[in-house]
Amino acid sequence: MSDTFEPKIVAFLCNWCSYRAADLAGTSRIKYEPNVRMIRVMCSGRVDPTFVLKAFALGADGVMIAGCHPGECHYLEQNYKAMRRYHLLRHTLRSMGMEENRVRLQWASAAEGAQLAVAINDMIEKVRALGPLNWSSNWNENGHRLEALEKMAQEHAEAMEVPA
Repeated sequence: MSDTFEPKIVAFLCNWCSYRAADLAGTSRIKYEPNVRMIRVMCSGRVDPTFVLKAFALGADGVMIAGCHPGECHYLEQNYKAMRRYHLLRHTLRSMGMEENRVRLQWASAAEGAQLAVAINDMIEKVRALGPLNWSSNWNENGHRLEALEKMAQEHAEAMEVPA
């Protein structure tokens, strides 16, 4: 058994650009490390920050959100929404004491399979250097969980651009 840490990366890929870039990398036989599990979403703007937090809670060591380049979104401006959510998420992770580099926003058009493969490998190396997250094993119960969850729901509602 190897002592080398192999990070688990969850990647949310936009259907129109970055998922097709990953497909192009595969059909072009451009290799990237097998540590990434890809989830196709219709748009990077559909990736709710709670999806990322759930991925971390379920054992991911890093999360990549990939979408169309700004100005080229098939849903007009949703990748700008992804960008705002990404910065909010990094702030939240930093305030939780997590390394903000565990989440990455990547732009990749359908013709950029090689660039996406490089970005995936780069992220895997950076997360490998950070080490395992072990989020669930680091949970420290202090009796204020219910209060924190209620506050998180309130902050999330305030941060939503469109009321639920």
